[in-house]
Amino acid sequence: MSVHTSGGKSVSTYDSPGRRPRRRYSVAAALTAACTLLLAATGCASTTSSAATEPTTPAGENAHRPAPAHSRTAPAVPEPAALAGARVNVGEGATVGVGMPISVTFAHAVPESQRAAVEHWLTVGTEPSAKGAWSWVKDRNLLDGQRVDYRPPAYWKPGTRVTLRVGTQAVRHFTVGRSLVATVDVGRHTMTVEEDGKPTTRIPVTAGRPGLDTWNGTMVVMDKQPKVYMDSRTVGLGDAYHGYYAWAVHITTSGTYVHQNPNANTYAGRSNVTHGCVGLATDGTAERFYQRVMPGDVIRVTGSKETVEAGNGYGDWNVGWSEWLSHSATHKGGTGASQS
Repeated sequence: MSVHTSGGKSVSTYDSPGRRPRRRYSVAAALTAACTLLLAATGCASTTSSAATEPTTPAGENAHRPAPAHSRTAPAVPEPAALAGARVNVGEGATVGVGMPISVTFAHAVPESQRAAVEHWLTVGTEPSAKGAWSWVKDRNLLDGQRVDYRPPAYWKPGTRVTLRVGTQAVRHFTVGRSLVATVDVGRHTMTVEEDGKPTTRIPVTAGRPGLDTWNGTMVVMDKQPKVYMDSRTVGLGDAYHGYYAWAVHITTSGTYVHQNPNANTYAGRSNVTHGCVGLATDGTAERFYQRVMPGDVIRVTGSKETVEAGNGYGDWNVGWSEWLSHSATHKGGTGASQS
């Protein structure tokens, strides 16, 4: 079965909460087959991992230098081979929302005995200085030990400039833009959008119907597409829907989107009728929201049932800071000093 995005990629996912297996967020979680794909039931598609990752920029290419050089001392432990070919979720020179974690994935699972060394060689510099920590996350579609994320205790401060160094292998620079947090209240059938802490818009929505409830908790925009092809027949739901859905904002690997849905013309603000996604009306509401958001923006869902897991997209913010540190191989955070 396949789902085609407007970018030409074929993916298959399944995100019906009534059928989806639950996994506990634990480094000791059982290994699952890499790149296992599940299909989202509301006309919702997903990528094959928590985010579209890109090869890192060679370490000598510092075109987007956010901070003056500071002396750095190499870790005493040898550089792990796992860093060669590691992939980072944020593009060089990108501007992202305040919720975007740094997510590094590896070609193979990193053994527990090597994870502390990996963390030592993954260095993060920020301007202004900001506290943060690495934590090993069980990605929905990867093996345990194939993903490690970095985030602050709370959302990034707008305007923060970040430098990531993947050992001697690569470097990545990005900037945190303005703050946008959209809160979906499934009981009230509304989505309230706040920019820089101030409510700006209240949008009628329709969320997942009972038994196919939208994930609860905090999610982060992974990517977005002007249109995504969705086919209910690929998940055994007959002819419930098939065709292109426009203005699709992707928020979980398992296939949750905020997107345009013709059913929202009737039910937005009144009741929840989707198969798990958040539906917006076709009167320009969906397009306007699509144009406002960017990867890294925060989508919070309240009043629903099961909380999205850390590895299902960027569910990192559903993990408290103490627990986040407990899944670090070094069990501690640090302050990202400015660096080149």
